[in-house]
Amino acid sequence: MSMTVVEGARTAHRDGVVRWADVGDLVLESGVLLPGVRLAFETWGELNADGSNAVLVEHALTGDSHVTRGTAAEHTPEDVFDPAAADGWWDGLVGPGAAIDTEKYFVVCANILGGCFGSTGPASPARDGAPWGSRFPRITVRDTVAAEARLADVLGVRAWRLVVGGSMGGVRALEWAVTCPERVEACAVIAANARVGAEQLAWGQAQTLAIRQDPCFRGGDYYGGPYPEAGLGLARRIAHITYRSAPELQTRFGRAPQGREDPEYAKEAGRGRYTVESYLDHQASKIVERFDANSYLSVNETLMSHDVARGRGDLRTALARTRCEWLVAAVDSDRLFYPSESAELVAALPGEQELHMITSPSGHDGFLIETPQVGRLLHRTVLRD
Repeated sequence: MSMTVVEGARTAHRDGVVRWADVGDLVLESGVLLPGVRLAFETWGELNADGSNAVLVEHALTGDSHVTRGTAAEHTPEDVFDPAAADGWWDGLVGPGAAIDTEKYFVVCANILGGCFGSTGPASPARDGAPWGSRFPRITVRDTVAAEARLADVLGVRAWRLVVGGSMGGVRALEWAVTCPERVEACAVIAANARVGAEQLAWGQAQTLAIRQDPCFRGGDYYGGPYPEAGLGLARRIAHITYRSAPELQTRFGRAPQGREDPEYAKEAGRGRYTVESYLDHQASKIVERFDANSYLSVNETLMSHDVARGRGDLRTALARTRCEWLVAAVDSDRLFYPSESAELVAALPGEQELHMITSPSGHDGFLIETPQVGRLLHRTVLRD
C-alpha cells in the first residue's frame, strides 16, 4: 500500500498550514471499501530523533486542523491572506511556550474523515468524478482512528506521547487508546464519555432531520444546485443550545430584545427577535458559510456511533487493554456530556484514576474557553516531563 504526503505548492512544511496525506484505500467497519482516502492535516514543531515527542490533537464536531497559529510566510504580500497567521481554535493551549509546547512537541491535528476541510468526505469526488453526496458511506469513530493511524505511519510517528481532545475530539482520543494501545503513551479525554447515550442520540437526530427535511437537501445530492442552508442553520441552532449552559444564556441574554426588534411590540408581519435568537441566528450563519451539510450529517453520525465497549465486552473489559496514562476532565456546567458520564469512564479505567473538573459557567464549550485550566491539568497529569 502506497501512502504519501502531498505538499501544498507554497505552504509545504510550514507550521500551521494545511497539507494532505494520501493514505490509500480503507476498509470501513461496515465492510465498505472507501477508495483513495486523503486526510488534511497540519503540524507544528519537529519530530525528534527517537520519535518520542509527537502529540495528536483531535478536533470537535465541526472543527478543523487549524488548532493554533503557525509560522508566518516570509515576504508575504500584504494583500495575500496567510492561513498560518489565522487564530486557531485552541490557541493558548497549543503553541510556543504553551501547555502543549510546539517548541518541545511535534503536534499534529488532522481533519476528520468525512469532514469538509480537505479530508475525504461527501463533497469529495468519487471514482466517477462526481461528488460522493448521498453515496458517501457511514464512518464510525473507529474508522477515523484507522485513517489517522495511516497518517501516523506516513509521518513516521511510532507512538503518540499524548492524544488529546475535547467533546468529539475526546471521544476519538479515547478510541485511539483502546484501538491502538501500543501507540498511545498518554490520553486526555475532556468533556467526553465512554458511549453516546440516549439524550445525545436524541439531540443528534433532531439535527439530522433539520438538514434532511430541507427541500434543497435533495437526499444529499444538492451539489450544483441550491444549498440546504436553512436546514444546516437549524441543526447548528439545536446543537449550540446544548453547547452552552442555561444560566449563561440567561445571564448574557435574558429576555432582552434585539435592538428595536422587540417581539412584544412588533407591528409588522412576523415578529422581532430576542437577543438570544439573534445570537443563534449568528451561529447558524457562521456554520452555513464554512461547512458542508453532508459533512455535518457524516460527522454527526460518526459521533452517534461512539461506544468504546461495542463488541469488546463490558466497559471495564474494553478499557483493560489500554496501557497509557490518563487525564479525564469534565466541565462542571456541561449539559451535553454530563460530568456523571465522565465519572463512569473514570470508574472503569484500569488502576486508580481521578475525575478532574473544569470550572466554567459556559457549559460544554468550557473545554475550549477555559484553556488555562486545561493547560494546568495537562501539566499536573500527563505532561509532567
